Amino acid sequence: MPSVSPPPWPATARYGLEPAPGGLGLVQDLLNTLPAGAPRQPDLLDDLDSATQWAHDVAARWSTATGRPAPDVTLDPAGLRALRTFRDELRYGIDARLHATPEAGPPEPAPAPRTTGATLRLDGNGSVHLDPAGTGAELLVSLVLAELFAAHLTDVGRRVKTCRNPRCQVAFYDRSRNNSGVWHSVRVCGLPANLRAHRARQRQAD
Repeated sequence: MPSVSPPPWPATARYGLEPAPGGLGLVQDLLNTLPAGAPRQPDLLDDLDSATQWAHDVAARWSTATGRPAPDVTLDPAGLRALRTFRDELRYGIDARLHATPEAGPPEPAPAPRTTGATLRLDGNGSVHLDPAGTGAELLVSLVLAELFAAHLTDVGRRVKTCRNPRCQVAFYDRSRNNSGVWHSVRVCGLPANLRAHRARQRQAD
């Protein structure tokens, strides 16, 4: 029988990107719910209806990627606000790591540390698993942090990046050998930026 392609990560698929491997795609997808790209895509967490649809779709995709049961995520208005805040905190941390320069001056005040519940589980094979906990938005936050923790243990978490183009900011997974990528697409964002920089240098030389 022909293989069946997994469902797409709903937010990342809007930008035609190859997603991060495994459950790390959840982290990338949450970042990509923001209005980004050119032309601008809508904010998938803008209202409860679109956020609920995204949460349902992303839970199913996470289940496919990890082989674990899809979590039942029910969002309410307060949970949606909390999820948007967490998304901003996550992007802030990634942007601060990637794009900070001496010329930019001191960073904005950093968000307060984010904590959430989780449990450690020993399975019958002697392996230890970190199981997210909570309900609604809290469960989604716990899932994202658990995937980030696992990714940091294998040193791939730093490959989740946001495009250097401030007009874009699409989140991508850097598959370059030396983790040197800065654009979500060299053709879309990298070449125009390099061309503008080249022209600016020419004007200065003239």
